[in-house]
Amino acid sequence: MTQPARIAMLGGTFDPVHIGHLRSAVELRDSLGLDTVHMIPAPQPPLRGAPQVSPHQRLALLEAAIGDTPGLKADARELEREGPSFSVDTLRSLRQEYGDQARLVMAIGWDAFLRLAQWHKPEQLFAFAHLVVIARPGHTEEPSASLLELLGEREVDSVSRLMAVPHGRMLRVTLPTAMAISATQIRQWLSEGKSVRYLVPEAVESTILNEGLYQRW
Repeated sequence: MTQPARIAMLGGTFDPVHIGHLRSAVELRDSLGLDTVHMIPAPQPPLRGAPQVSPHQRLALLEAAIGDTPGLKADARELEREGPSFSVDTLRSLRQEYGDQARLVMAIGWDAFLRLAQWHKPEQLFAFAHLVVIARPGHTEEPSASLLELLGEREVDSVSRLMAVPHGRMLRVTLPTAMAISATQIRQWLSEGKSVRYLVPEAVESTILNEGLYQRW
């Protein structure tokens, strides 16, 4: 009997994609035994300012960064959608694609997790997917009362318990490599003409320099 597919959504601005994003995706794939991690650039995230370059340029950089990495996929579905970019709509789309029994995960970082109660229809996220929170070493801020109420009794303590059902649970994970790489800092250095070698994949660096991306504010 075939096992249900294990799929993750890893959204972000990827402005630009860097090795911290990519290493997190690979470690998430391995930690959860995932078949595919959909890395999904947001056209205009509702809770932050406008990205520095066009959505399709960021997608092209992501595709170049992933290359032939097994289990990672650059997914353009949010760029093809009209209006704001809401995670619940993306999860609904992935659920329709993979079917009712697939184990669908939305992975987010600790900072985004703390703001989850402010998201668009956050209670509906669990109707489509599990939530996996990537812990940040040394974090001090704790979840708010509204966030704890939203989570209820959903949290589990193992991958096996998470994957026992298609959706509706939450798991905190600590990935082996915690890379303190900031896209904001990368953009700043590029605007100042400084090197970002070894912070982004070589293919991404070449495209940024050849096309003059991020090099003036």
